[in-house]
Amino acid sequence: MLKRLVESHREQPGIEHSVISLTDKGVLGDQLAKQGVAVHCLGMSSISKGPATFFKLRKLLQTLRPDVVHTWMYHADLLGGLAARSIGIRNLVWCIRSTDIRKGGSKVTLLIRKLCAWLSGRLPRVIVCAADASRKVHETVGYAPNKMQVIPNGFELDKLLPIGSNGSRIRGELGISNDCTLMVSVGRYNPVKDHKTFIEAAGKVAAQHNDVRFMLVGRDLEHSNPQLMALIDATGQANAFYLLGERNDVPACLQASDIFCLHSVTEGFPNVLGEAMAVGLPCITTDVGDAAYLLDSPEWVVPAASPDKFADKLDAMVSLPAAEREALGQTAASRIREHFTMDVISRRYYALYVSLIDAK
Repeated sequence: MLKRLVESHREQPGIEHSVISLTDKGVLGDQLAKQGVAVHCLGMSSISKGPATFFKLRKLLQTLRPDVVHTWMYHADLLGGLAARSIGIRNLVWCIRSTDIRKGGSKVTLLIRKLCAWLSGRLPRVIVCAADASRKVHETVGYAPNKMQVIPNGFELDKLLPIGSNGSRIRGELGISNDCTLMVSVGRYNPVKDHKTFIEAAGKVAAQHNDVRFMLVGRDLEHSNPQLMALIDATGQANAFYLLGERNDVPACLQASDIFCLHSVTEGFPNVLGEAMAVGLPCITTDVGDAAYLLDSPEWVVPAASPDKFADKLDAMVSLPAAEREALGQTAASRIREHFTMDVISRRYYALYVSLIDAK
């Protein structure tokens, strides 16, 4: 989302972004640097290097003298907030991207969140949450409610809907007939994504429908993952599952599919659900974060960690006539176009920055 935001402001006069990574450039940092964006890396490899990183960051901010410092996620909120205010920068925006980190966050991250909650009334002028669910959770744990506002993620429709879909190529490579209904799940193998619930539910549906297939896309979703394979083998329907691992062509994977499933036990504002909606897929989601708000279709929302209820929804979706599923997908795509395009969200962030400078 940060990369999208920086790119969306390239043609906007009067704004220039510099990106500071507490760690290294990673994949996205290199991509931004190639576009001419200044990317600075501080090399923090562990929390023990936090103090040294703080002083590096403070010195860099003294050199850059930005009009606005916008930090992303807890570690950056804490270090970036302290560094900015220590040199007199008051236009500080914190950004919260998560919801309930008790279901996947480390003890250190929980501690840092507590520190941020305690400092939230003093350091930032504005706290932006990517989801209303995030706002509510963080107000509950002590974040200053008068500083909070919600700006959701935005989606780049031109990149999600490229000319000349590769969807048919992917189905061809996997040997999946167009007569089969293909359900797709996108997300790394991690407890918070709860692949166990999805696989168990999918296995039940596969036992009832021999023309349904399930495609799992994401890091560690591969045959070499013994835990994953044990879950799949336990369904007795292993032939119905296709494991693609981490991909750089997720839009094509979505376009190859007929139905999208989000099965996490916690989310903030789920990017991948919005991407699937933008492509025009009918979607089923667990009731986590802002997923239900984003989808805006209560019939297709189920409680988290409920494999039987998830299986019932999968079966109901598969049993719909193709025309009804297509209508659901078109409704979802319209919702993204009207409320969640990157253009809309980019203008909201720009207005926020300008308001801070004007107030100063």
